[in-house]
Amino acid sequence: MNGFGATILDADGPRLSAEERKFFRQADPFGFILFARNVENAAQVRALCDEMRETVGREAAIFVDQEGGRVQRLRPPLARDWPPPLRQTAAAGPHGAQAMYLRYRIIAAELRALGIDGNCAPLVDLVGPETHDFLRDRCYGGAPSEVAEIGRAVADGLLAGGVLPVLKHIPGHGRAAADSHLSLPEVTDPCPVLESSDFAPFRELADLPLAMTAHVVYTAIDSLPATISPAVMRLIREDIGFDGLIMTDDISMKALAGRPDDLARAALDAGCDVVLHCNGTLEARRAVAGAAGRMDEAAQARAMAALSARTPPDTVDISVLEANLERLMTDGPGDG
Repeated sequence: MNGFGATILDADGPRLSAEERKFFRQADPFGFILFARNVENAAQVRALCDEMRETVGREAAIFVDQEGGRVQRLRPPLARDWPPPLRQTAAAGPHGAQAMYLRYRIIAAELRALGIDGNCAPLVDLVGPETHDFLRDRCYGGAPSEVAEIGRAVADGLLAGGVLPVLKHIPGHGRAAADSHLSLPEVTDPCPVLESSDFAPFRELADLPLAMTAHVVYTAIDSLPATISPAVMRLIREDIGFDGLIMTDDISMKALAGRPDDLARAALDAGCDVVLHCNGTLEARRAVAGAAGRMDEAAQARAMAALSARTPPDTVDISVLEANLERLMTDGPGDG
């Protein structure tokens, strides 16, 4: 069988236009991603997810950024408002991993109720003195082992709820002092420092099914941003040991210079498996899908393995999980 289209694509609004439906049938993207502009109410989101899957004739993965804090596309009444991750892990103290498992198991239930089965989390970038404000409170902490433990708990909570986790931003965005939505960050630290710090949580979580790249230049490795760098992709595969499906961060972000179709091809040539393209015109989406083409055999195998991790949710009482989380947060860091 031919591979899926090597793209994850978005839509302009709360329902698909006739042009979008026709385009998605032709492009056959691996999956879709939702934004706030795609969200009005529960029935509408479920209908949109159904429409998207109908265009490709399968249960395509549908992703969202639902970290909590500033980065959550779903808000009340569709989903709970969550504090920034860094604030929650700090408040939970020694219960950080347990609290974040409960948080993301609840988030998974909220997503599945709407037809969404992928979440762009855990984020295991390390917070440090230079971490840009766009990322700082989205992090879980600054110690590699602690962040890896919490990241594992986040992933486990999502998977238990039938939602695919996306590990980000591989191989580590925390030392970047610029916002990659607006400009290209450069990290100048030597490889031994990066290996023992920023890369370490990703190595601990290398068995997860999906990961998202960092639009960051690591000058000790290459002059190109990680997303389009064959050298960084080799490091991710060989040194970090990640063999899951690698998606780009959004290639329309200003960290990457060039036409979207050229960037899509460069990312795949570097070693990414699938291109995430958001917030572009329909014409740009067509160009990206055309440049990306179909997944090669290795990418298709990783895609199928990732989808196989999408299992029915376990049976839980969400009200009990909420009560457990509230109790943990009330105990706070002083109760070890």
